[in-house]
Order: sequence, then structure tokens, then C-alpha cells
Amino acid sequence: MSDVFFMIPDYHIHTTFCKHAEGELEEFLQSARRKNLPEICFTDHVPNPDNYDPRNRMGIGEFESYKAKVTALAASSGKPSVLFGVEADYYNGCERFLRKWLPHHKLDIVIGSIHYIRDWGFDNPDERAVWDNVDVAATWREYFELVGRLADTHLFDVVGHFDLPKKFGHRPDEKAAREMIAPVLDKIARASMAVEINTSGLRRPVKEIYPSLMLLAMTREHGIPICFGSDAHKPEEVGHEFALALEWARKAGYSEAVRYSARHKKSYDLPKNGKNI
Repeated sequence: MSDVFFMIPDYHIHTTFCKHAEGELEEFLQSARRKNLPEICFTDHVPNPDNYDPRNRMGIGEFESYKAKVTALAASSGKPSVLFGVEADYYNGCERFLRKWLPHHKLDIVIGSIHYIRDWGFDNPDERAVWDNVDVAATWREYFELVGRLADTHLFDVVGHFDLPKKFGHRPDEKAAREMIAPVLDKIARASMAVEINTSGLRRPVKEIYPSLMLLAMTREHGIPICFGSDAHKPEEVGHEFALALEWARKAGYSEAVRYSARHKKSYDLPKNGKNI
């Protein structure tokens, strides 16, 4: 087992509080320990008062229990260290709640994500058939307009699974993708956000890391930092294929990534090589 993984934290992990994950928090920690990860961050879906997507997130009244469990584990974990974070969906009007709510909690990381285009859960397997009747390029354009609006709020630290609309294999041609994404990367850079290299795409029909190598190279050209996340919903998925993620980052031209604490980021050098674990 290579100690290269002491250099790469996993900053995207879900718990049963999201209603679609399994395993106890301690099991996720033990999995990270077996893989020699230096640090993990639990990032369950933020509750909200708007009845937005209640099937896939904790209720407002459950958040304190989530917070207590994560912070208690963090206090006793030793190595790897445990961070307290959330994944906050961007949707029309979310700012009303998040702008006041986020500062009230001592969070380490806030991942910003898009899971809905209007009322369509475009990455939901149950709604996959909708893709057969939409204009793929127009759908991607609408998605990235939402990502741009997410960045403009300056409420988030990291963009989650940046090119999520490719999940089922639907994507526009390269020229169209570059044209629609370049202005969004400008907004992400102005917001001082990072983009995560998310390995969950390898477990999805697309069988590719988020974002694609082309988009990740564009991200580097815009001077945007990266971090790493497995998007684990089971303990065994923690640190999933991080050796490939490291290779992905290097192919895109990255030699550094960032770590977080109390929503402040600090750069570290990427290890030069590694092996799958």
C-alpha cells in the first residue's frame, strides 16, 4: 500500500442523513484509515425550508444531530482527521436561506452543486428517459448557466461534480462545450472557488471522472484550484480510485491541490505517483 494517499484528502462523503447512503460514520472513517487517507470531510445535503428535494436530504430538525455526530467523531478520530461540511444545492431562491444559515455553523467546506434543471432531476436514474426528448447542448447550456449563478453568489467553496450532465453519456460536441463553459470558469475563478475531481463518475454509466480531462485542463488554464472527492455513499467507496484521480489531475497540468479548514484553503504539492488501493 502506497503512502502517496497520505497526501490526498477525500472531501465528499455522504451519510444516512441524506436518505440514500448506507453505513455508520465510524465505518467511513475506518475505510479511510485502511486506505491511509490523511483527512475526510462529511458533506451531507443541506436541509432547506423550501421543500426542495426532501427525498434526498435531511430535514431542518435533523441537522443538529448530523452536526453532533460529525463533530464528536472529529474530536476522537485521530488519523485521519475528520472535517465537518455540507453539500448545498443551488436552486432559484436558495440564497434567502443559505446566506443567513451557512455562517451560523462552523463548517470546513461547502460544496455547491446542481441536481435539478427546473423541476427535472437530470441525474436521477428514475428520470433518465427525459434525456431522450431534450436538446443535449441546450440542456448543458442551461445547466452551466446555473453553475455560473451558483458561483456568482459567493456562498460556496467548491463546485461539485462539475460536468454532472454527462452521467448517462449525454454531452455536446467539444467546441460547444468549450464555448459554454469558458465564461462559467471565469465566474468560478472570480469567486475564488475550487473544482473537485470527483471519482463517482467511474461508478456511473459514463464511466469517467468528473470533470472530463478537457474541462479539467480548461479549469487549470483559468487558475482554478482543485480538491478531491469520492462522493461516497458507502464506506467502501471512500477514496475510490484516487490513484486515477491523481493521474487525471497531472494529465490536466496540475501539480498542486488544496486542503480546507474552517472554509479557508491551503495549497499542497501533489504526489508524483501512486498506485490503486
